[in-house]
Amino acid sequence: MKLWVRAFQGLAVASVVLGGVLSGSLVASVATATGVFAQASSIVVQGNRRVEADTIRSYFRVNGQEKLDAAKIDEGLKALYATGLFQDVRISQSGGRLVVTVVEAQVINRVAFEGNKRVKDDQLTAEVQSKPRGSLSRPTVQSDVQRIVDIYRHNGRFDIRVEPKIIELPNNRVDLIFEITEGNKTTVRRINFVGNRAFSDTRLKDVIKTSQSGLLSFLKTTNIFDADRVEADRDLLRRFYLSKGYADVRVVSAVTEFDPSEKGFIITYTVDEGDLYRFGAIDVQSSVRDINPEALRAKMKTVAGGVYNAEAIEKSTEDMTIEMSKRGYPFAQVRPRGDRNYENHTINIVYAIEEGSRAYIERINLRGNTRTRDYVIRREFDIAEGDAYNKVLVDRAERRLKNLGYFKTVKITNEPGSAPDRIALNVDVEEQSTGEFSVSGGYSTTAGALGEVSVGERNLLGKGQYAKISVQYGQYQKGAEFNFVEPYFLDYRVAAGLDVFARQTTANSFQSFGTESVGFGTRFGLPLREDLSTYVRYSIYSQNVQLDPALLVCQPNVTCASIAIREASLTGEVLTSLVGYGLTYNTLDNNKAPTNGLIADFKQDIAGVGGDVNFIRSTFDARYYHEIWGDIVGFVRGQAGYLSPWGGKELRLLDNFFGGPNLVRGFAPNGFGPRDLTPGTTMDNVGGTMYWAATLEFQSPIPNLPKDFGMKLALFADAGSVWDYRSQTVFPQLNNASIQLADSNSVRSSVGAGLIWDSPFGPLRFDYAVALTKQSYDVVQQFRFGGGTKF
Repeated sequence: MKLWVRAFQGLAVASVVLGGVLSGSLVASVATATGVFAQASSIVVQGNRRVEADTIRSYFRVNGQEKLDAAKIDEGLKALYATGLFQDVRISQSGGRLVVTVVEAQVINRVAFEGNKRVKDDQLTAEVQSKPRGSLSRPTVQSDVQRIVDIYRHNGRFDIRVEPKIIELPNNRVDLIFEITEGNKTTVRRINFVGNRAFSDTRLKDVIKTSQSGLLSFLKTTNIFDADRVEADRDLLRRFYLSKGYADVRVVSAVTEFDPSEKGFIITYTVDEGDLYRFGAIDVQSSVRDINPEALRAKMKTVAGGVYNAEAIEKSTEDMTIEMSKRGYPFAQVRPRGDRNYENHTINIVYAIEEGSRAYIERINLRGNTRTRDYVIRREFDIAEGDAYNKVLVDRAERRLKNLGYFKTVKITNEPGSAPDRIALNVDVEEQSTGEFSVSGGYSTTAGALGEVSVGERNLLGKGQYAKISVQYGQYQKGAEFNFVEPYFLDYRVAAGLDVFARQTTANSFQSFGTESVGFGTRFGLPLREDLSTYVRYSIYSQNVQLDPALLVCQPNVTCASIAIREASLTGEVLTSLVGYGLTYNTLDNNKAPTNGLIADFKQDIAGVGGDVNFIRSTFDARYYHEIWGDIVGFVRGQAGYLSPWGGKELRLLDNFFGGPNLVRGFAPNGFGPRDLTPGTTMDNVGGTMYWAATLEFQSPIPNLPKDFGMKLALFADAGSVWDYRSQTVFPQLNNASIQLADSNSVRSSVGAGLIWDSPFGPLRFDYAVALTKQSYDVVQQFRFGGGTKF
């Protein structure tokens, strides 16, 4: 009976051994069943050529004269297989000794890739686990095949095939060759939306990153199918609806189907929008002693009666948390609570301030940043090691890192630290290319044909610095420019920039003179809030007016340049040295293609810190965007400027404001404003010291036109004026001649239509405007075109 029990126990032990080592396990089990035990000193190793016998014995973990039982034999067997050094291991007993017979794994001589054109060898080598001089493992090779397949699928090639080939060599060595058939890129043929009532398919396609293939798809990559991008688009759709008042929205599914007939994917997003909600009552309640809720109301971005906006709630929560940290409450947490009224479709919001659990950040681990320096990542955190843990500030750091554009992915997770009140943060990033090289060209009715070559780097040497060199050469403009920005000057959140430039313009149909400018400037920018920033700058540059000698001297029946132009050309180079500052307020939902929000910019420059001219120049520019209905976006723009001399010096011609299509479309460049009407001259615009302009415009996608064409129709109305010439009126170098000045503050206005094309060749715009009110000496230009390309 005891013999049967021991045999059953031996078989039970054998059952835990890996399936791939069945033969050796059975031998060990039989040894146990027969009651034979071996000592560690009597282990005999056979078949080994590279691995020492003592090394193999060491895997059977016994000491001295300790005997081996079945469990320890099986553990040693598993450990030998786990090393990856052996193809086969067999264990038997002979004369009271344990015999371990091994067949060593082949050694990889080299790992090579054949057929890969779209992915470089270096990238594949970094991904595969099979390495030269390592042991050949079939499971590892199969895992490497899957890794290679995943790399190609992330690049949109789902037709990828990878076949590993093993070439036998002498001395138990092999060459491992991965033969790759890349196939063609798999694109997205159609994107469908089901259940959307409030927003059209076209509007929702603008929200997501994935685009469908079209006529010019070869110039972009967002139409390549990427399963990860599709999932990310689901979250973008959800966040979009939550910011537009649809608090119950659900993106039910994102179904991807491969259509063999179209040789591409069809993506269908199913959306359950729910009802539109507005904010009801909004309150702040605090359970933390000494925190006055009323003092935090100024940080709220939510307004009672406004359309529900989850992003505004998130921003309010973040600003309140930061404010409490500044006031000495690092563990206080803000938890927004919503109370829906389903009948009135309102949501009451209560920002509940509570004392959070006391936890400290023990360490911040950075992983995956092979190029970007550690401090570039750490400086985006408003908290450091040793500080109180605050999830809101951690989420804020994650958003900042994503917005840098240095990384393809950013993910911050936490894990327990060395004590219950300690937390470790893990920051996992994936680097992406940050270099830029572009060759661009374009044409506009203002600047003529223009070409540009530029080289830039957004993460210079991994230090987070920006540098760019560009050279322009065009029909009416030439120049070169160098820009450098250090975003954290002296380790403060202050952006310091340096600009060096040289520009030249030539005479054209809109002005009889050219200019040359050479100089440099420095600037310092400081964010005051997420939506408000300020900057100061200093610039010094020399300018001179270039004039054709034929236009310098007036003769009978020969047109010459305006008196002010001739005087400026005779003056020669003029040095301008100025300091300035600015304030920018930006709440746009998208800086490239805004649909809601306000951006306002105020600038003021003071010239006279050395140099030859003294003036104070103030300008203001504001644009407000709002979705009118469906895909129709309306915006209102207001502009104004004022220029005044000081210190007893007169203004130069080139410092003045000039009216043109930048203010009121339908007018030529330098088309309106104060003008020299002296007979026999070119009657140039001489500029003014005051201006204002207003614009009302509506933009809408062209109905029934695929979104991929990127075309929009615009209807607009402009109005504005430039007046108050305060420069020289009597010119000593021209025998005290004086100009016959036409200067009026009358309103110039126009209406028109435009075609906007966000083409793969670059942004293009065509405008046709008709001037409604103007002066007799103004110059009109009904058609205006501008655009270019980069490749």
